[in-house]
Amino acid sequence: MTRAQGISRRDFLKQLGSGIVILTSANPLMALTQNAKSIYPEDFNAYLAISKNNRITVYSGKIEMGQGILTSQAQMVADELDVPLSSIDMVLGDTNFCPYDMGTFGSLTTRMFGPALRTAAAQARWTLLDLAARKFNVSADQLQIHAGVISVKSHPQQQVTYAELSQSASIIHVTSHTAILKTAAEFHVMGTSPARLDGRDKVTGAAQYTADIRLPGMQYARLLRPPMHGATLLHADTSAIDNLPGVTLIQDHDLIAVLHPDPESAELALGRIKAEWQLPPKTLNPANIHQHLREQLTELKVLVNRQESPEAQNNATQLIESTFTKGYVAHAPMEPHAALADFKDGAITVWASTQTPFPTRDRVAKLLALPQKNVRIITPFLGGGFGGKSADQQAMEAARLSHLSGKPVQVAWTRAEEFFYDRFDPASTVNVKSATDLNGKIVAWDYAVYAAGDRGAVNAYVMPNCRIRTAGQALYENAPVKTGVHLFGTGPWRGPGANMNVFAIESQIDIMAAASKTDALTFRMNNLADQRMLRLFKVAAEKFGWFDVPRHKGQGFGVACNIDAGTYVVCMAEVGVDAATGTVSVRRMVCAQDMGIVVNPEGAKMQIEGGITMGLGYALSEEMRFDGGEILDNNFNTYPIPRFSWVPKMEVVLVKNDDLAPQGGGEPAITVTGAVLANAIYDASGARLFQLPMTPERIKQAITKNHTT
Repeated sequence: MTRAQGISRRDFLKQLGSGIVILTSANPLMALTQNAKSIYPEDFNAYLAISKNNRITVYSGKIEMGQGILTSQAQMVADELDVPLSSIDMVLGDTNFCPYDMGTFGSLTTRMFGPALRTAAAQARWTLLDLAARKFNVSADQLQIHAGVISVKSHPQQQVTYAELSQSASIIHVTSHTAILKTAAEFHVMGTSPARLDGRDKVTGAAQYTADIRLPGMQYARLLRPPMHGATLLHADTSAIDNLPGVTLIQDHDLIAVLHPDPESAELALGRIKAEWQLPPKTLNPANIHQHLREQLTELKVLVNRQESPEAQNNATQLIESTFTKGYVAHAPMEPHAALADFKDGAITVWASTQTPFPTRDRVAKLLALPQKNVRIITPFLGGGFGGKSADQQAMEAARLSHLSGKPVQVAWTRAEEFFYDRFDPASTVNVKSATDLNGKIVAWDYAVYAAGDRGAVNAYVMPNCRIRTAGQALYENAPVKTGVHLFGTGPWRGPGANMNVFAIESQIDIMAAASKTDALTFRMNNLADQRMLRLFKVAAEKFGWFDVPRHKGQGFGVACNIDAGTYVVCMAEVGVDAATGTVSVRRMVCAQDMGIVVNPEGAKMQIEGGITMGLGYALSEEMRFDGGEILDNNFNTYPIPRFSWVPKMEVVLVKNDDLAPQGGGEPAITVTGAVLANAIYDASGARLFQLPMTPERIKQAITKNHTT
């Protein structure tokens, strides 16, 4: 490992002690394609340590935030290394021990990091076979492995354990054999659903989150915050806390904070500071934000410009133009941002609730002008992230305060701070024009999306004449305020951009189906050529009973599909709509996914169910209220997230496709939730919703409008 990526290899091995250490490439594709001898051993991406006590420690730069990768990554290693799952210990997100990783997001862990991790384990297996072959003076193909024990096929009594092979001093061993990953037919651990490795600790309350960690002499920090985004501090009178016992005042340029060994005392001290602010004018609000976005985002990037059959447009019988909008959405994780920093002897350790430990390490090093090797980020369990725990402002604050005070400092955001400083899912707009012919075929599609990005903007349907454009992609790069566009920071939110794009696309498809007087499912299948998607529609329809379930007044069915993170997803929903109040009861949802090889079926189902449940929020209730730079929501009493009573009966179908490597599973289901509910609401009430979230007020208004037109 180079020093730019963490501690030196010598220091790393010294901390590990004796055992066998397997090194492989920093590039997952390199790890899969290059001969092991040609891989520079100090630049590795996935590695394992096999100790004398027959334990295998796996080091991964990924982090666990409830998605289950602590267990699924261990399953990958167990299968490729031929060891019991119970023999594996996982170390995640520690920048002093784990290989460099850009972060945990985008449903990338299993489909992108998984192959590198499996390659490391497969390479370890061949390394151990090579060592055993030398020990027994036979060729490797004369050996067999069972549960971490290598024996000679013709003389099974000649055997050696991984632990016995590890009894010498630390060995850096690179075999000449190119690792070959196992096929699905050879799996014993992958494809099963063992108890989660973190399950007991989380159920019993033993699991440690960042705000749970305590250090001797630790100080709790409370920081002076502006009343709105864009406010400028003119003056702060701190005289009232000068003589308060135990209080340390920190003033450094734009940073004013109070430290105290007791968090409530720190809060009380902060409340005594009198601050005067210059406030910016309030010009933008939810009523005019979408017009503002269209006016500001004038440069449209062309993603698709296909004119395969211009003459087909001459046969168009239905031309439909629609505009779809969505407001800002907060991440609202159960665990607010937190960090604990301890600076001493020219080095700093930061425990942070972060999805990006290595980028956070680099930011802290830059902030404090420290060498990267003097900064260590440790990532405990996260209580939800959803893309919102990537910017890590709280880690910067804790690091700065510890550096200035020379004491361990914890910064744990309040719920109000969490809402204020969140990098929101941006408000966005989609304009779409489409046309069908007499046969119900889509002959034209013109799609322009503002601020939602390009994820999910390209759909699966056959469209011979198609133009797709996008503006404002940079709003999803976890950047602070974009001058002239947004008043506050925006960034990725689970399935970034795809939620809005799929809502617009699948709503428009439904509108065309209705205009063509064609069943919504039949219309879709008639405009698809992708056999993988067609198969998924058939599976979902059979499970749901699309053509068989009787329909009643006030009841509606909806369908939507998408391709996300390499996974195909089809969702069907049954809802009830109360026309008098506009309230929606989501009664049943069927979600079918083709995600290639499924490493942990129960874990995959949990991710799908979690995605649908979270999707109920952006679909039906979640919209951040603001007035200029002032955030009007600071807790769940005004920002409603899904409740248990909202959750419908959910049926998940994992379509077997072992010919395809594992694909992403954490986000596809959420991308279709808004669309499938919009289509079901229309089916139940005749009211088409063009704006997210579909609140009771908006649904009632749409029903009234439908009845008067």
